[in-house]
Amino acid sequence: MKSSVKFLCAMLIAGNAFASDATLDFDAVNDPALVEPVGAEASAAAVLRAQILLARANFSVGEIDSRFGSNTRKAIAAYQARQGLTASGVLDEASWLKLNQDAAPVLLRYRVTALDVAGPFVELPKDMMEKATLPALGYESAQEALAEKFHSSPKLLALLNPGVDLNLADQEIIVPALEGTLPLAKAAKIVVDRSDSSVVLLDADGLVLSHYPASTGSEHDPLPVGDWKVQSIAPNPTFHYNPALFWDANPAHAKAKIPAGPNNPVGVVWVDLSKEHYGIHGTPEPSRIGKTESHGCIRLTNWDAKSLSDAVASGTPALLQE
Repeated sequence: MKSSVKFLCAMLIAGNAFASDATLDFDAVNDPALVEPVGAEASAAAVLRAQILLARANFSVGEIDSRFGSNTRKAIAAYQARQGLTASGVLDEASWLKLNQDAAPVLLRYRVTALDVAGPFVELPKDMMEKATLPALGYESAQEALAEKFHSSPKLLALLNPGVDLNLADQEIIVPALEGTLPLAKAAKIVVDRSDSSVVLLDADGLVLSHYPASTGSEHDPLPVGDWKVQSIAPNPTFHYNPALFWDANPAHAKAKIPAGPNNPVGVVWVDLSKEHYGIHGTPEPSRIGKTESHGCIRLTNWDAKSLSDAVASGTPALLQE
């Protein structure tokens, strides 16, 4: 671990060692001595290391992308608060010391399997009525499938593997190492907070078990503030599309069943709430989580929705607040 003096020196040069779009060096990102303040000027290597360590501690940044954005800032602040540190949203030396207690490598070499690239991969239509005619809403490419498997942006996988064709099996690629993610205990409560576009799971003592960035309603479809509870959990759901429930629906649309799949409008899982028509669910567009509005429901990345669904049960209280 670097000393405070070296940390202060890093503050002066942060952002110069790696441009945000530079090739990310495997050994540099895996180096536990990589300690520099992670904020707007941080190097891509430091941001990536922080994002993976935060995800493994169950403080999700949403899509891992090596960029310091609002979701990363919120995850850092939530992690700092849970550790009793100043919740600045900038990763300082004390926060690094805590995070780096997880000393396992944050990047690993993964051999692409035949299943990873088997597909079928199909370019999906935008129109809901056209989607309803398909047998499933799977991935559009092997790169998209691999990116979701490793909770990453497709662009990050390309940066980590320059010149590599991600559609080919039996080759080694560099990916985030997520197998060390801490197992979640069953949650006693869900709290959805529109003020910072987040969802947290709490234990019986009110301590944070996990934190996720979220999209939480809009002016047209505000978050239904109040005390609700989980009614049921539906993995790999079919989406029952009713255009009457969407203010921006195409007037030519009719009710339709939208087939299941990771690119289904509600993603890989639906956590039904006691407020009619509302739930917590996944998304086909992980890069937009916490950055765009929703139609009133609580939208997470597919992997975060799955994580949450595994930690709650029918009857779990859900507080939705502004």
